Amino acid sequence: MFCNNKLLIGKNKEEFCILTNMANRHGLITGASGSGKTITLKVMAESFSDAGVPVFLADVKGDLAGMPIEGSSNEKIDSRIQNLELKTFTFKSFPTHFWDVYGENGHPIRTTISNIGASLLSRMLGLTEAQEGVLTVVFKIAEDNNWELIDLKDLRLVLQYVGDNRSSYTLEYGNVSIQSIGTIQRNLLVLEEQGGDYFFGEPSIHIKDFIRFDQNDGRGYINILHAVKLFQKPNLYATFLLWLLNDLYKELPEVGDLEKPKIVFFFDEAHLLFEEMPDYMIKQIIQIVKLIRSKGIGLYFISQSPKDIPDEVLSQLGNRVQHALRAYTPAEQKVIKAAASSFRVNPNFDTEEAIQSLGTGEALVSFLNEKGEPNIVDKVTILPPQSKMGTIEDTTRKEIIGKSLFKGKYEEKIDNISAYEKLKEEMEKKQKEEQEALEQKEKEKLEKKQSSTKKKKSKAEKAVDKATNSAMNTLGRKIGNSIFKGLFK
Repeated sequence: MFCNNKLLIGKNKEEFCILTNMANRHGLITGASGSGKTITLKVMAESFSDAGVPVFLADVKGDLAGMPIEGSSNEKIDSRIQNLELKTFTFKSFPTHFWDVYGENGHPIRTTISNIGASLLSRMLGLTEAQEGVLTVVFKIAEDNNWELIDLKDLRLVLQYVGDNRSSYTLEYGNVSIQSIGTIQRNLLVLEEQGGDYFFGEPSIHIKDFIRFDQNDGRGYINILHAVKLFQKPNLYATFLLWLLNDLYKELPEVGDLEKPKIVFFFDEAHLLFEEMPDYMIKQIIQIVKLIRSKGIGLYFISQSPKDIPDEVLSQLGNRVQHALRAYTPAEQKVIKAAASSFRVNPNFDTEEAIQSLGTGEALVSFLNEKGEPNIVDKVTILPPQSKMGTIEDTTRKEIIGKSLFKGKYEEKIDNISAYEKLKEEMEKKQKEEQEALEQKEKEKLEKKQSSTKKKKSKAEKAVDKATNSAMNTLGRKIGNSIFKGLFK
């Protein structure tokens, strides 16, 4: 709930709120499966929307789709409303846009191969450092030749061309291994089978389309990425979110500290962002997390344990909600101890014990105060959502998509002239020139052969003539001698 210019998230005897001018200091929602993380995310997203802050979130289970539908009472919700004394609580719907990489349950989200870059694409393809180096060279060659890399067919043809002509690029760009080219090509086929072909192309999404407001009441739109299918490909899902983070950082200008964020992003299953990630990419993300708040963007990571997040990222997350964790092994006990130690101590209870005894819907919270300092941790009950719990009917979703202001903007994929068309034309031209050169060479060879044959024939004829003349001369002399001798007998 948004009230008194604050985001009311939980209550006990007191109210626990996120201050709008501290919301871009980022946040963290953690807890075991079934402990209530989704409800907390939903309550936060609704509150931000009411505060006039657009939201982007990934729905990996399909149970966040009820945002555009007004909620309804039931025994549990009514009991919580009464116990928390939420006198101004009302059920309502929220302005929502649905998105889907596959274009099945939302507007398509696409970007170009060039925009995602060699580094992120390498992670998407699971390449080694050496293979990433080759891919980087290929990107550079494409850039230098004005070969726009829009979709997968562009990249495949450029890879083929560079592989076929690698010796001519070695001096300027470095060695290009044909084995690495082959591996990249094979991994591109796997990516295409996973749905990567849907993600790459035009029209590419404009990141500012996520920053929209309801024209009637100024509430921020909640952008829901339907990621049920995408999440089945964890590497593709994680790289997609990293691309969004990187694109936000590049596209939005510096604005300093604002009274409220320009947009807030929720990264569900955040551990996937950091698994098996090379050190240089982790350092890049750390840098973005540190600097992106000056662009008016708040980032909220959702995962089971704080240990899923690198320490340097964790240190930047000021607004925290910790749901229940269970400790059945020594390793899990260490996780709980680490989670407890990240909060300012509350003398009224043992934080480690509290984390293990929390019920569903309960959480330990610590939000930043007016000075930007974390408050002492406290145990609260999270508010119920105001919109519909769970998923929605397909017909309802399609109706909402059909009325969206983005209807028709991204649905039709456009195949503009890019690297594939340019390079194919160049290759065909080169092939034609080579064929013409070969034919000319064959023609010249034939003419030379014919000329040689003619010369040989001419020499042979001269030899025959000479021999004939010699024979005739000899014969003539013999006949002459015979006649001469006959006359003087």
